[in-house]
Amino acid sequence: MLLKGKTALITGASRGIGRAIALKMAQEGANVAFTYLSSVEKGEALAEELSALGVKAKGYRSDASVFAEAENLVNEVVKEFGTLDILVNNAGITKDGLLMRMTEEQWDSVIEVNLKSVFNLTKATIKPMMKQKNGSIINLTSVVGIKGNAGQANYAASKAGIIGFTKSVALELGSRNIRSNALAPGFIETEMTHDLANKEEWLKAIPLKRGGTAEEVANVALFLASDLSAYITGQTLQVDGGMLT
Repeated sequence: MLLKGKTALITGASRGIGRAIALKMAQEGANVAFTYLSSVEKGEALAEELSALGVKAKGYRSDASVFAEAENLVNEVVKEFGTLDILVNNAGITKDGLLMRMTEEQWDSVIEVNLKSVFNLTKATIKPMMKQKNGSIINLTSVVGIKGNAGQANYAASKAGIIGFTKSVALELGSRNIRSNALAPGFIETEMTHDLANKEEWLKAIPLKRGGTAEEVANVALFLASDLSAYITGQTLQVDGGMLT
C-alpha cells in the first residue's frame, strides 16, 4: 500500500495507459479522481471498478485543454477529497500527417490537448500542493518527443515541450518539496497503437522484441508517485524496452 491515504488526479483515464495508472494507484491505496471526455459509459465503469478496490473514486467529465475547466476540476477534487498529492497528466491525442499536408487545425488541436493541458492542470494543482508542501507531478511524454518521428511533427513537438516543462517545474518547485518527472513510453500495446500501419517496423527496433503493456507504464508511474522516488525530480524515465538505447 505505497500510496495509502494519498489522493491522485489522473487525466484521460477512461482507457489505455491512464486507466492502467488509475487502477494501479487504487490497488496501492490511493483515492483516485480522474477525467474523461468522450465516453461517459467507460468513465462510470472505471469509477465502479476503482471503488470496488476499497478506495474513494470519482470521475469528472472535463476538457483538460481548457484552462477554466482545469481550474474548476482541481477545486472540485480538493473539496471532495480534502487533499491532492499526485497529478498525472496523461490526456493526449494524435493527428498524424506529413508536415507539407498538415493543417493548422491538426497542429493546434494536438498542441492544445497534449501540451497546454499539462500547463493548465499543473498550474491549478500546484496551489494546493504548495499549501501542503508536498506533491508529485507525473507528465506523460513519449519517446517520439525525444527522437522525433516522420509524420508526427505536431505530436513530437507537444511531447518534447512536456519534457522542457517538466524540468522547469522541477527547478521552480523543488524547494517546496514538489517533484516533477516525465514518463516516456515507447511502443505500448493500446487502442491507440493497435492499427498502426508500420507496427512491425517499430517492434524490430526494440531490443526486447515486443511492445510494452499499459500496466508496465503504470508500474513506473507508481514508483514516481510514491516515496520510493523521493529523491528523484526533473527526470524523464523511458519505458521503451530499450528502443532508444
